[in-house]
Amino acid sequence: MHWKVDTLKFRNAAVLAALAVVLAGCSGDQWGWYVVSPETETGRVNLGFMIAGLQETISVSLTAIAISMLVGLFVALPGLSDNKFGLAFNRTYVEVVRSVPSLVLIFWVYYGLPVVANISINVFWAGVLALALSDSAFQAEIFRAGIQSVDKGQIEAGHSLGLSYFQRLRFIILPQAIRRMLPPLGNQLVYMLKMSSLVSVIGLQDLTRRANELVVTEYRPLEIYTVLVLEYLVLILIVSQGVRWLERRFKAERA
Repeated sequence: MHWKVDTLKFRNAAVLAALAVVLAGCSGDQWGWYVVSPETETGRVNLGFMIAGLQETISVSLTAIAISMLVGLFVALPGLSDNKFGLAFNRTYVEVVRSVPSLVLIFWVYYGLPVVANISINVFWAGVLALALSDSAFQAEIFRAGIQSVDKGQIEAGHSLGLSYFQRLRFIILPQAIRRMLPPLGNQLVYMLKMSSLVSVIGLQDLTRRANELVVTEYRPLEIYTVLVLEYLVLILIVSQGVRWLERRFKAERA
């Protein structure tokens, strides 16, 4: 176990070291790193402006992943039944939603849904809804596979004890399934953090949107987008380490 942790730390350190070498090679008079340098007043202001988008990125990602997990679970359950209508609903939902590109869905929710449903929706909730719907199809497949991996003998034992379907789901199935689903669920959270950058196209003031606005004013795309890459890299590395920590904790509890 310890060697795995050391390997992950070494790999993350190697990535950061490689980026440091690349950035060092980009130093010189032809580069405009002053626009993002903490040593200059302009750089500090620009860095503060970019980092301020972190709140929107995290908020839209966490809200969307929470909703997509709930929707995914409710879509997965009919797919586990013997009812042909439930199976048809599960298959149709997963195939249709999975076939629509996330960016197209964001545009449709923001520009089309208010017209169709006669409602008003702001940028944040349009992004959350579109990302949650797009991800829910993948979540449904993760939940379906995770629930099916639970030993049927335990489910039958719960039934013989007089537990209802939802009691078996709550006390027997989901606690075991979630432990097995944690790696793919963690991957979906990382995926969501990256896909949240697409919401910038409709005006969400996230990391990507603020970087784009700064490029327009400073005319230094290489330097600014390099900082943007580092922001996402650090954020996702932290999330990945958190997911691995949870995996190790669940394994320790089971042992």
